[in-house]
Amino acid sequence: MARTWATLPAGDPTGSGVDLHVEVGGTSGVRKGLTDALREAVRSGRLTPGTRLPSSRTLAVDLGIARNTVADAYADLVAEGWLTARQGSGTRVAERAVPSPVAAPTPRRRPGPAAYSLRPGSPDLGSFPRAEWLKAARRALADAPNEAFGYGDPQGRVELRTALAGYLARARGVYAEPDRIVICSGVVHGLMLLAKVLRARRVREIAVESYGLHVQWPRLTEAGLRLSALPVDELGADTGELAAKRVGAVLLTPAHQFPTGVPLSPGRRAAAVAWARAGDGLIIEDDYDGEFRYDRQTVGALQGLDPDRVVYLGTASKSLAPGLRLGWMVLPSWLAAQVAEAKGESDWACGVTDQLTLAEFLNSGAYDRHVRAARLRYRRRRDQLVAALAERAPGVTVSGIAAGLHAVVELPDGTEQSAIRAAAWHGLSVAGLSGFRHPDAVTRRSDALVVGYGTPPDHAWAGALDALCGALSP
Repeated sequence: MARTWATLPAGDPTGSGVDLHVEVGGTSGVRKGLTDALREAVRSGRLTPGTRLPSSRTLAVDLGIARNTVADAYADLVAEGWLTARQGSGTRVAERAVPSPVAAPTPRRRPGPAAYSLRPGSPDLGSFPRAEWLKAARRALADAPNEAFGYGDPQGRVELRTALAGYLARARGVYAEPDRIVICSGVVHGLMLLAKVLRARRVREIAVESYGLHVQWPRLTEAGLRLSALPVDELGADTGELAAKRVGAVLLTPAHQFPTGVPLSPGRRAAAVAWARAGDGLIIEDDYDGEFRYDRQTVGALQGLDPDRVVYLGTASKSLAPGLRLGWMVLPSWLAAQVAEAKGESDWACGVTDQLTLAEFLNSGAYDRHVRAARLRYRRRRDQLVAALAERAPGVTVSGIAAGLHAVVELPDGTEQSAIRAAAWHGLSVAGLSGFRHPDAVTRRSDALVVGYGTPPDHAWAGALDALCGALSP
């Protein structure tokens, strides 16, 4: 019978503290069986170079064989060069070249993997404020009550909802109370919950912007909602068309329309609110890039015009990092309980420690300091992008740059796909504007690239900018 190790005995004083699974089989003796099994584990790459093996005593106990048998097997493999044994460092897998799998031949030459990315939708992850976040986490955990580590209120921790209510009122002009806030794992999660509630309220159709975050649209249709596309121009989404549509809700990005980069004009903001009041409609405001405005004071949230008709959606994904999976909804009072119920009986989606940490980060002023510093850094990048393209690719026009972390680089008609291919040959991944167009959009904008200048880390920014200019240079 093959001998198989499964787990080290708890607190084994003789063990090396290393776990190992090995099967000893065959009919040629235990020593040879063990030697062959270990050799094959190294040869196949399951035991990688530098991996430390258990002591001979520990492995012998685990396998139920003599210690000398293990020691002899180790010695054989050391002699063959598969293992190394040094005083004080134990027995390890020897360093050796591990062959890579042979790639299938390609029929024709293709661009290599992208060395740089200027795709929109992500901040510079290297700028995450690790030291300040760690300080906030320590303070938050030290002060947290024991009950905080239970399954939790589906609305989210009251500490975070209270901190957000104060911050959003002060910085974004949002009318917010803790009881009207539901914490979610991001804007898409919030839309999934809202779509579920809207469907239950017999809403059948929702209007969306004809150019937008296409990852959101499937979440709405999966809930059974039909989508109707609103035209987008230099004034933002044409909300004047809402009155002629049979929709119960509309999804807008008023602060910085994605991807065109224009704010929703005052007249169209007023038209959206008038439509919602007249027909019992609901406006869903995705505050995309609302905190990153460069050329004038930030545009206040649409929600402030009518808190009972607008759902405000925000997230830490751009201001801090998407990996936190933290977002929030500020809801009309008549809708908050229904959305919390749709989320479930407990807060399964949002980790308690990160909620408590973000609350402390907001209350201490660290969030404001981080956002202000990030705003300056991204504005410098935007200015460098505009200057470099003006000098090295004068045939293109840059727009949508008053706010946010991306710019629209307008191209001559018919050149969008060739520009994307040229960027790939320069080792750059970049998105085309047409990829964000809704299939039912009536109007089509000119060709363009959507360049996310916030994405590269600092050490890669210059290279990414050079690759973009190289791809667009005449």
